[in-house]
Amino acid sequence: MAGSPSQWRAPAASAPIRAEVAVPGSKSLTNRYLITAAAADSASIIRNPLVSRDTRLMIEAVRSLGVRVTETDRGDLRVTPLPAPEAAAGSADPLTVDCGLAGTVMRFVPPLAAATGRTVRFDGDETAYTRPMSTLLDALTVLGVDVESADGRLPFSVRAPGGVRGGHVRIDASASSQFVSGLLLSGGLFDLGVDVTHTGDALPSRPHIDMTIEVLEDAGVRVDEPEPGHWVVEPGRPRGLDVVVEPDLSNAAPFLGAALVTGGTVTIPHWPVHTTQAGDEFRRIAEAFGGTVALTRSGLTVTGPASLSPVDLDLSHVGELTPVTAAVAAFADGTSTLRGIGHLRGHETDRLAALTAELTRAGAVVDETADSLTLRRAPHEPSLWSTYHDHRMVMAGAIIALRVPGTVLDDPDTVAKTMPTFVQLWEEAVGA
Repeated sequence: MAGSPSQWRAPAASAPIRAEVAVPGSKSLTNRYLITAAAADSASIIRNPLVSRDTRLMIEAVRSLGVRVTETDRGDLRVTPLPAPEAAAGSADPLTVDCGLAGTVMRFVPPLAAATGRTVRFDGDETAYTRPMSTLLDALTVLGVDVESADGRLPFSVRAPGGVRGGHVRIDASASSQFVSGLLLSGGLFDLGVDVTHTGDALPSRPHIDMTIEVLEDAGVRVDEPEPGHWVVEPGRPRGLDVVVEPDLSNAAPFLGAALVTGGTVTIPHWPVHTTQAGDEFRRIAEAFGGTVALTRSGLTVTGPASLSPVDLDLSHVGELTPVTAAVAAFADGTSTLRGIGHLRGHETDRLAALTAELTRAGAVVDETADSLTLRRAPHEPSLWSTYHDHRMVMAGAIIALRVPGTVLDDPDTVAKTMPTFVQLWEEAVGA
């Protein structure tokens, strides 16, 4: 990485990028498999897991609850699940989970922790204290868990010494689909299982709930959905897993975006033909910009057009793709609008405000509403691009730098949250 450890002069593209980039495993799948394996009735093996800050935090979180996780010489994870709740409940010593800035840890682990019968305290990075948690904590209270929290955010504690009763709960998951996934992943450990009804008008990132359901079904757990927005998991532990983690398609998006903005060609090997990952939607996003997309046995290949078409996209179900999509849209030949993304204000940072601030500093014209961004002029001024402790902002800034030489990213190391090798792979792809 060029420059000081805290800054990166991201490379500009002197020619169309032509590269093949092998992307590491999916964070979303790795962490869902870890929770499911922790709750299982027998040992599991997770192959090709992502190694990143978020997955390390998840590994340490389940370890703190009594799960044994070991790494093989091949980098696979062997998971010995939780002991029976009655075996763990005898100890009065409280446990502690460090969430860092990982939404999957702070929203997936509390239901699992409550099912152990122990008192478990959750804390994390100071910037994580702003992330909404009351939806999950209120739901756990309804399901029979004692929750201690000053304001419905980190830090908080959960305690259910007699186990979690479970049953029916109504929640508004408009702020994050992770609230639904967290309850479903551990709901089988509750005495009555769990019956979740979403009461809000919108449900962001529905593909992530589909991913959760598919992971549970891989482990023999039946998830019924009698009507949209209503899920039922019967009591019972999942069975052990032996799974291979798919490449992280959302982390592949910036490399495909690089092909679009430079008129180049990028191939991502091992792109799955069937997947529940939200990142798969970038295929259609690339086509909307005028790119050519081909999925073959070699992987997914995207070729950028001579000129990017403007887009009008509803990203409500794939919000995590917004920063990269906004960076590409900034260079379109016309006005582009990205809609349905108001829920991104509660992610690692307020992503709409962050994108508006950094794109504007780079010379773009951006109109921000409560739920959308409209981009009307391309960035053209080198700037110090702030990343806000947000891995997706690093990826967006790297795309801007391709067309705006001299752009410097502040705190690029925050990308280690989901992809520690991003900078190295990016410089190799660009030829820096």
